[in-house]
Amino acid sequence: MPRPRLLYVTDLAYPARGRRYCDEDIELTSRLRAEFDLALCHPRDTVGLMDAFDAVVVRNSGPVLGYRDAYDAFRAHALRTGARVYNQLTGRADMAGKQYLLDLSAAGFPVVPTVDRAADLERLPRAERYVVKPKLGADSIGLRVVAEDALPGLADGTVLVQPYVDFAYEVSFYFVDHDFQYALYAPDPDRRWDLQPYEATPEDLEFARRFIDWNTVGHGIQRVDACRAPGGELLLVELEDLNPYLSLDALPQDRRDAFVAALTASLHRFLAAA
Repeated sequence: MPRPRLLYVTDLAYPARGRRYCDEDIELTSRLRAEFDLALCHPRDTVGLMDAFDAVVVRNSGPVLGYRDAYDAFRAHALRTGARVYNQLTGRADMAGKQYLLDLSAAGFPVVPTVDRAADLERLPRAERYVVKPKLGADSIGLRVVAEDALPGLADGTVLVQPYVDFAYEVSFYFVDHDFQYALYAPDPDRRWDLQPYEATPEDLEFARRFIDWNTVGHGIQRVDACRAPGGELLLVELEDLNPYLSLDALPQDRRDAFVAALTASLHRFLAAA
């Protein structure tokens, strides 16, 4: 039987702060080649190449803001032709913008409180500072920290407004399909990408799984980013379901091998189910 053909979408030259996307994708593709015929391409080249492959795997392709036209064309082409895309294009978290933070906050999920309009500012807890970021932002692009008196002129429906949380640390939970793989955290809040393995408690995993279960991605990699609030509870910061960076270099080799095995098995299931 011919081996499945994967088109692996990545921007190897993307200048990410604090991490090297290219190293992660070089390692992952070198491992996946053991079971798949695989080619790499830049996100702007995807539409012209994807029809020759059995599936498209979107990985470290960078913020969509940098190639919005190409991404919209890719989604439209994939939906029109029924192309198999991993992660599935059914996600309703970061894949669809930041509206989900407003929806989850309004629904009472454990999320950093979020509003987008001046009329709703009273729903936020009082804070000395507030975070304002574009609804279509990514990778902290356009993020500002401002005082309360600046909010009425900024909350115009195009941005998200949140209280600045003086958290103890940030922690991320990584899933393949709906299966938990590992967790990493940054003990020093000022060094977001200085990550270490984190031993998740049953309560931590219950928190993270609420968001994985809420989302509509059956096949793919998702990352639940949270912060440990002053009261000890976890609050969702972001649910990344498009192209989450995996920070594999922060894992010991056995955990890295286990993740690659889980990803390989997931891709085989995805191809078999399509």
